[in-house]
Amino acid sequence: MTDDLHTLGRWTRDRARATPERVAVDDRGVTLRYRDLDDRAADLASAFRAAGFGVGDRVATITGNSSDQVVLFFACAQAGLVLVPLSWRLAPRELAAQLQLSDPALLLVEDEFQTLATDAQSRLAEPLPFTLLGVRGVETLVPSPRRSPDEPLVTRSVRDDDPLLIVFTSGTLGPAKGVVLTHANCFWTNLSLSRITEITSKDVVLSVMPQYHVGGWNIQPLLAWWMGATVVLERTFDPGRVLHLIKNRRITTMMGVPANYLFLAQHPDFAATDLSSLNHAVVGGAPMPAPLLRTWHARGVALTQGYGLTEASPNVLCLPDDEARSMVGYAGKPYPHVEVAVADPVTGDLLGGAATGELLVRGPGVFSGYFRDPEETARTLRGGWLHTGDLVHRDGHGYFAVIDRLTDIYISGGESVAPAEVETVLVEHAAVSEVAVIGVPHERWGEVGVAFIVLAPGFSPDEADVLTYARTQLAAFKVPAFVRFVPEIPRSLGSKVLRRQLLEHWHHGLDFQTIGHEQ
Repeated sequence: MTDDLHTLGRWTRDRARATPERVAVDDRGVTLRYRDLDDRAADLASAFRAAGFGVGDRVATITGNSSDQVVLFFACAQAGLVLVPLSWRLAPRELAAQLQLSDPALLLVEDEFQTLATDAQSRLAEPLPFTLLGVRGVETLVPSPRRSPDEPLVTRSVRDDDPLLIVFTSGTLGPAKGVVLTHANCFWTNLSLSRITEITSKDVVLSVMPQYHVGGWNIQPLLAWWMGATVVLERTFDPGRVLHLIKNRRITTMMGVPANYLFLAQHPDFAATDLSSLNHAVVGGAPMPAPLLRTWHARGVALTQGYGLTEASPNVLCLPDDEARSMVGYAGKPYPHVEVAVADPVTGDLLGGAATGELLVRGPGVFSGYFRDPEETARTLRGGWLHTGDLVHRDGHGYFAVIDRLTDIYISGGESVAPAEVETVLVEHAAVSEVAVIGVPHERWGEVGVAFIVLAPGFSPDEADVLTYARTQLAAFKVPAFVRFVPEIPRSLGSKVLRRQLLEHWHHGLDFQTIGHEQ
């Protein structure tokens, strides 16, 4: 039996034979057919080998979403290289740290990010060979690789367990870590996804998640290319443009985080936009607030809610379209080929039946480890399980609700408070557009809650009204002690709330009007 059955380099070859003329990528109006995608990927893979690249060598990129990077991805898959997509939103210091850790053989850069790449390179002890992406750069001439003496050239064929992607985590809990995902990880997570959120060759997929994020590959785009669908690539999320594309390109499916769907729903064109082509949409990154769910359901758009994490490639739990209306607040049940368990956060014992504890995951989609970080890998992969650090509740029917990060829970008067639970209640208030809750030190109660609120249009700050509402919906110890109104909630590159930034502002008494998105 061969050990390359699950390598992703096969996918473009299969599609080029089956549907050569079908459009694979629409990159801002410039289309790439499956025939051309495979030809360019195969030629680039051959050029990498001829230039001295071997299996396991890493190729880092600094680029926006582009068809050039899609070509590079499949070239890496065919040549056994590891794509390391880095975020163009990072500062030069942060990029340099990720380049130092990932130690790539080559850095590929898009035109507009050359200055950023140069600044990052200047902070490295030894500059990397680099050139441009695409036909004006690496597809014309591949520079010789830089390889450490302790990394010999590997020229064998590509295997299922070879690394394919190194995706850096968003760093909400500290320095970003490089998550190593193999060909098999990506194969199985896309197979799992296909069993719940079906994509066919007739679909037109809108991809707005950045390609430096695992969702930019493994939540719809790779599955679309496996199935022969068309992917419309967007470089950034602009609500007005997304609504325009849904209407004019007849988008059938898309993926986004709750904030994306909130901004779309708040846009002036939302009510009048024809959404009839949008068969279903996938929600990830955080629980979808009930009012926002109702808004989209009222427009006839089915939603597949879910839960995942980069270390699981990322798909773990899902709530199919037909259950979304009746199971508001739940992330669903495990995807096919995914096994989960609930563990006591203190003892580590596995809990049966209805239970609350830490979510554990195992299966072929679970990552192989953090790149060159065996200690952190050992802390995360224990006893055959991926320890997610997320607190969940499993009901008697096997449905899971994600309560919060274990590290985000605070203790007020001896009682545990999950910020996400409080947020779910507060966002139901008509004046609240977005909310994030943290625990802060308190002399009497140990910790108390602070709610940071973005007001809905047309409302004025009224702390007393919000707290009065909270007291009617929550136990007294869960009601925040303070409310602060902010222009926006700070979020990571993966759209997760940066609670540490809110805590820093609180501790230092900073002006809350300065809070903004992490750049």
